[in-house]
Amino acid sequence: MRDTWVRRAVVAVVFGVSVVASAPAAAASAALAAGPATAAGERVVLVGVPGLMWSDVTPADTPNLWRLAGDSALGSLSVRAIRKDTCPYDAWLTVSAGVRSAVGGACGMAPTPEADGEGAVVPEFSWLWEVREQDDAGTLGQALHAAGRTTMAVGPGAALALADREGRVDVYAPSPAEVTQWSRGDVVAVEIPDLVAPYVSGDRLSDVPERLSAEARRAAARAADAKLGSFLPRLGSATVLVAGLSDHGSVPHLRAAMIHGGGASGTLGARSTHRDDMIILPDLTATILARAGVAAPPAVVGVPVETHGTGGNLDERVAALRTADVAGQTIRDTTGVFFTTLAVLQVVFYVTAFLLLRRRDGLPAVRAAAVALASIPVSTYLVNLTPWARTAQPAVTLFAAIAAIAAALTVAALAGPWRRGVLGPLTVIAAVTAAVLLGDLLTGTPLQLNSLMGYTGVVGARYYGLGNIPFALLATAVLLVTTAAADRLVRAGRKAVAVTLVAALGAFAMLLDGWPGVGSDFGGVIAFVPGIAVTALIVAGRRVSIVKLGAFCAAGGVLVMAIAYLDYLRPPASQTHLGRFVGQVADGTFLPVISRKLGAMLSTLLSPNLMPVVIAAFAFLVFALLRPGAASAGVLPIAFERAPMLRAGLLGALVSGLVGMLVNDSGAAVLSMALALAVPLVLSAGIRALQHGEPVPAAGSPGPPASPAAA
Repeated sequence: MRDTWVRRAVVAVVFGVSVVASAPAAAASAALAAGPATAAGERVVLVGVPGLMWSDVTPADTPNLWRLAGDSALGSLSVRAIRKDTCPYDAWLTVSAGVRSAVGGACGMAPTPEADGEGAVVPEFSWLWEVREQDDAGTLGQALHAAGRTTMAVGPGAALALADREGRVDVYAPSPAEVTQWSRGDVVAVEIPDLVAPYVSGDRLSDVPERLSAEARRAAARAADAKLGSFLPRLGSATVLVAGLSDHGSVPHLRAAMIHGGGASGTLGARSTHRDDMIILPDLTATILARAGVAAPPAVVGVPVETHGTGGNLDERVAALRTADVAGQTIRDTTGVFFTTLAVLQVVFYVTAFLLLRRRDGLPAVRAAAVALASIPVSTYLVNLTPWARTAQPAVTLFAAIAAIAAALTVAALAGPWRRGVLGPLTVIAAVTAAVLLGDLLTGTPLQLNSLMGYTGVVGARYYGLGNIPFALLATAVLLVTTAAADRLVRAGRKAVAVTLVAALGAFAMLLDGWPGVGSDFGGVIAFVPGIAVTALIVAGRRVSIVKLGAFCAAGGVLVMAIAYLDYLRPPASQTHLGRFVGQVADGTFLPVISRKLGAMLSTLLSPNLMPVVIAAFAFLVFALLRPGAASAGVLPIAFERAPMLRAGLLGALVSGLVGMLVNDSGAAVLSMALALAVPLVLSAGIRALQHGEPVPAAGSPGPPASPAAA
């Protein structure tokens, strides 16, 4: 009877949390879907200046761009297509297709079109989908022609962007100087190649980060600006989009983007990134169609850009966008160093702990080191509350600030009144980690963006929501902190309340993780559900079998597909990648997505930065459990004896980490980060139990004798 009541309570709480969590998200989605309308049939001009960054735009060097920016909405453009760096050909092709595209092979400038009356035809355009499998090439031009719009292209790249499925544009000129009448096209695209041309040799973009000197680049920017100034006054009342479009070397950057006309001001963002100041290349396609009054074909994954008012002056707005690129570059350049350092610290810690615990020596130092290691992940997010990217040495400031925050958290965890309890420091670090990540989700993930354990617009793999590594940390932290609370409740004879607490808080975090526009994490839901279920079952004193575990994983899959289907029912412009995946399943195009993610997951199994953490942590756990006296002074058995529910949290976190590794393209990163947080915290609890005076098991013994309840 009591078990039945527990199950009903869990179901009721989970349902209630689902409603509460989904209501604000649904409201937010509705608000996004009801964005500002644009006038139908506007004349639109896209000016592509491949390679343009906000650091190139200054009053002295680019006066025309600077004046235009003063009367425009400004943002960063993430130009990521398929490769890690995007050449002009791929950029213009992506605008044409409305989806990330790449020509493959050598990649430089777009091909020169062949004259066809007053228009032109891109040569062998069908080769793009027949040979290069770029099936969506020509989507923009075809949609415009189908709606009766006239296309005008100036320059080869512009012709590629506006070409229909036959490769044709209605009006063509090789350069702005050869255009006699700018009003001949309803939709106009202009290529200004001056800034990127010095970086292209033959048919290849430069393979070095920066080929030009600072003065040579400034000269190229001045030439591009002069060309823009030669025709900008002749565009009349058209809506003008200026975009940096592509990279200029082997290192990707955020590029400049602005929209002028219709009273646009402030910052430029889009629902595709869920950022007020960042857009992606396919958004240009969607914006051109929307402004021209043409419905976007289903293949277009971008959404029309949106403007957001801001009180900053032009200098402040441009400075903020320059800082965004500095932050993204710093994170991209230092992520490898960070994870290598973290892996080394983890391995050194486990080896040192193994040697010291065998002699029961240096317990306070090992405990402090364990808590410090567990404090590092959340510190990589909290550091974004500081202005590290605006300092003279951003990388140095970033690492110093992370170290300082981790040290402060360690002191707080070990020096507060909770330090005497076995689970005190564990609860503090887990609670801070969970609170920071949940708060970040509820506020639009400003802390994950440009963080070492998050994502950047420069790389362009994700722009919002819960990343795979943050998921591992959130799931682990939530399960540990709920079982710490459950341990007290179970000791007080309130097991039903403990189970309800684990299920309710776990469900709340899981729904935020998976809800479209909030966490938007497909694989996270699949992995979180079995972790919560295993933890709740163990807290309830029930057995966990392989069959049950498989059922929990299946339940996670069903739940996330239900969430994705709800997202799919929304208008296309409001959908996230969850809803688009349902569409891919419906039309049978989902297999390449699965294949790509599977390949990415398998590649992580050989990562020198991730697998050492997994191997070292698992080896320590195995030895600590199988030979507690000889390997670790019995810290884990003693921890589980003093805080029995801790075993439930650890096993639940390991289940979520393992399933998460299998269903996410980040693979081993998910499991390694779950272990990097969970194992040091559990070890710190065991050391505290030893310091309470527990007897040490003999070598080879199964564990410590029974002991009183934890303090």
